[in-house]
Amino acid sequence: MLWPAGRATPEITLPHGYLLRTFAPADADAYLALMHAAGFTQWDVAHLTAELEFVLPDGLFVVEHMPTAALVATAMAEHHAGPLHPFGGELGWVAGDARHAHRGLGRAVCTAVVRRLLSAGYRRIYLKTDDFRLPAIAVYLRMGFAPFLYQDDMFARWQAVCAQLDWPYTPEAWPGMERRQ
Repeated sequence: MLWPAGRATPEITLPHGYLLRTFAPADADAYLALMHAAGFTQWDVAHLTAELEFVLPDGLFVVEHMPTAALVATAMAEHHAGPLHPFGGELGWVAGDARHAHRGLGRAVCTAVVRRLLSAGYRRIYLKTDDFRLPAIAVYLRMGFAPFLYQDDMFARWQAVCAQLDWPYTPEAWPGMERRQ
């Protein structure tokens, strides 16, 4: 998915009792626990250390539930250039604690990442996700990210995702179509 060039970023709002901040080394154990709870069970200290190599300074965001000091949401602003995104900044590794769902925490960390990438000068902001991560995809779509149709199988896949989310299927308006004309 791609962030449309020139699109304004939404405001960051959090409910009472939550704090958006950047990751600190002392957060490592709580961060790994959050990642495991969100289904990223392959994460360990080595994986976190390796991923931090790609994170922009002040680019790993967490939401802390202040009454319990628990980390309950996270996302990374990463530099991951490649053939599809030669100067790309990636919104990566979004995770949330299901016990704190439907409070806008995912949107908050994703918005913080987009703002951080824009402030670093990135004009190509993208994310990668899996088709089954419907709650996350819904957040991305509502924020303004657009599906990136760079492979032929993506038309059917996005049609299925949009049907499951009751989201308009408008591939003619999404990036990637210009590659097919």
